[in-house]
Amino acid sequence: MRQNVLLSPERYEVDTDAPLRNFNHCHVGILHQMDRLSSLPDLLGPAMLAQRIARQAVDYFHLGMHAHHQEEEKELFPAVQHSAQAGEERLLVDQLVENLIDEHRNLEHLWAELEPALKKVAKGQEAPLNMPQLESLVRRYTAHADSEERVFLPLAEKILGRNSNHMAALGLSLHMRHVPRILSHI
Repeated sequence: MRQNVLLSPERYEVDTDAPLRNFNHCHVGILHQMDRLSSLPDLLGPAMLAQRIARQAVDYFHLGMHAHHQEEEKELFPAVQHSAQAGEERLLVDQLVENLIDEHRNLEHLWAELEPALKKVAKGQEAPLNMPQLESLVRRYTAHADSEERVFLPLAEKILGRNSNHMAALGLSLHMRHVPRILSHI
């Protein structure tokens, strides 16, 4: 008797000398499928969690990452560069900004390569997810954020903090970016 084989009534030979074996034979296939089916609840939890994580990541990064990078590049970095003292401080700020912008583009590129597969996972579809690439994105973004938090933001606070008007101007600029645009009547 063959086990672990998907069987249908048309796909196995009938033993006319021992007809009851035919029923037993069907039960083997049915019980195999029941056994597999019983493991489904244990598999659905992680699958649903993977789907939710992928959907949240796509939703967040599609808008959030790009918006964050834009704010830094259009508001924060220029404000710090403008307020930095000429000489070593300005050179350091310029180099840090250049490195951070390069990292933004590289991270966005990595994300763009992963996003199609993540969108499929978010929809519950099978997708070949490039795990080394995903791990690279996580590792590189973690290092990028850590560098900004440890190096650039404290330096930005020091530079912008010298003149309360500079910090206030950055605050106002960020506020204006987040205020909903009201369309005037034409």
